[in-house]
Amino acid sequence: MSCENCGGGCCSGCGQELLLTEAELALLRRLGETPFLPAAASYDRKVPVYLEDRERPREECAAAILGLAEKGLARLDYDIPLENFDYAAYRDFPLHGSVALTGRGQDVLEQIEIQGIEE
Repeated sequence: MSCENCGGGCCSGCGQELLLTEAELALLRRLGETPFLPAAASYDRKVPVYLEDRERPREECAAAILGLAEKGLARLDYDIPLENFDYAAYRDFPLHGSVALTGRGQDVLEQIEIQGIEE
């Protein structure tokens, strides 16, 4: 990935690279397809719950959400639930909110599409 100092071109050694786990990359791509996803949590707000990914354990999804949020690629907001979304599967969690792609997240997705990604 290139940094802001590279003007969108190929990064030439500034040392700033973005490391994503496989789960973070999958969730980032999902947010590229559906910019708002449901999330829930207990009142302590420590661990986000995302139940829409049937292939990954809940803990891995939570880590991916937190990782993307820490990197500024997604925003987790328990005060903004999705309209017209059935939170029935999340009934055990009192806080219903959403995860959204940020502008930086969109930029990173575009760079991945153009430049690809190194493993």
